[in-house]
Amino acid sequence: MNIMLVQPNSASAVKTVIGTTGVPLSLAYLGAALREEHEVRIIDALTLDYGTEELKGELKKHEPDVVGITATTPAIYGAYDVARLAKEFNPDVKTVIGGPHATFTANGTLDECPELDVVVRHEGEHTFKELADAFENGTPLKNIAGICFRENGGIKETEGRPYIKNLDEIPFPAYDLLPMNEYRLGDRRYGMMMTSRGCPYDCIFCASSLLCGKKWRARSAENVIEELRMLKDEFGVREIEFMDDTFTLSNTRANEICDMIIGDNLDISWSCSAHANTIDYKLANKLKKAGCHDIFIGAESGSQRILDFIGKSTTLARIEKAVETTKRAGLNTLASFILGVPGETRAMIKDTIKFARKLNPKYAQFTLCTPYPGTRLFELAKEKGMLISSDWRRYTTVEPIMNIPGITAEELKKLFNWAYISFYLRPSFVFSELINRRTFLVKKAISSVYTYYRTDRKVKKESL
Repeated sequence: MNIMLVQPNSASAVKTVIGTTGVPLSLAYLGAALREEHEVRIIDALTLDYGTEELKGELKKHEPDVVGITATTPAIYGAYDVARLAKEFNPDVKTVIGGPHATFTANGTLDECPELDVVVRHEGEHTFKELADAFENGTPLKNIAGICFRENGGIKETEGRPYIKNLDEIPFPAYDLLPMNEYRLGDRRYGMMMTSRGCPYDCIFCASSLLCGKKWRARSAENVIEELRMLKDEFGVREIEFMDDTFTLSNTRANEICDMIIGDNLDISWSCSAHANTIDYKLANKLKKAGCHDIFIGAESGSQRILDFIGKSTTLARIEKAVETTKRAGLNTLASFILGVPGETRAMIKDTIKFARKLNPKYAQFTLCTPYPGTRLFELAKEKGMLISSDWRRYTTVEPIMNIPGITAEELKKLFNWAYISFYLRPSFVFSELINRRTFLVKKAISSVYTYYRTDRKVKKESL
């Protein structure tokens, strides 16, 4: 069959602020699994900045039998548009959607978009392969585990599919089907890799453990290094971002990967994520020697009460130690913080902003607490009647989505902007960025200053 996999074009904060997009790994994995038996193309409409006419051109050129789409929550309407275009071009084309949003809102997704035929839930490599074979052979879909589909005017959901046990058996992503020259950080070609799936932690705001399981499954170090070599030798990629929820979950495996990068003289630079409980100086130092330059640590809050509530499974002291350890090893630390958690007060939010300055990581990322479908936070927000909107476009982490008792949405947005101002307009940070000719975060903070004072005037005016 002729299969087209599409990442829809939609508003992207990363693309707007940093000027780049990421590799759609989920589609690349699907492409690798499907092309053993089918003709496959991947259209990264986000990176290529494709609009309706360009997508129509691709549909006309390739005449797919199946169109598969992936989308995050705020991009879901863009996915619906792709499905509608596909059906307009050929009413008989099969349209399939996957990803975290569709996984956790399968029935709702099919209700919202009549042009979608099937939802693939959770991991898609084996499921989509069976689905494509069923389409080709005209066999019933009811025996395919892990899908939700239309039948006789209704919606049917099949049993769940077990997670893939041995990740080394999955073919490497089909990078050759992607516009690899377009993924860049500065003048360096940029790639993404996923070396493990699943997460044993249970943060209230994250659906990862439900999407890929609480049991952590990791690829072998040898398998990881082989893919790194391929990216470097075949595509000229020298900058890698490991997309694992916690790259350092196994100290032994992380050390092994680092030793092999060093031993093979791969000469790459890269970044990864760590939980505050999983990093020590010895490992941080090894990461640095192996070419790691940036490490992402979820600090989340300056209140222990909030850390406990969101299920972070750590303490303020451990977070401080983790950030200090990574800085001492020479790594640039990016610490993330969440504002507007249910039960949080203005004072707690201000404590988080102060905590960010106290930690003094190289970079800080502030987001507004957003209840994504599939998370315990979403269920709590629904149960308590806290959701402000069901317009998925607004679920961007920069717009208030929940009513927080005692804090208006305007006040929360004001505190959000103040967080960026107070961290990034410190003289020491501004000077460092200007010296190194990196100004996008300073520009973001200056923009926040304007928004902050504009919001402040509005709040004061409405209170008169």
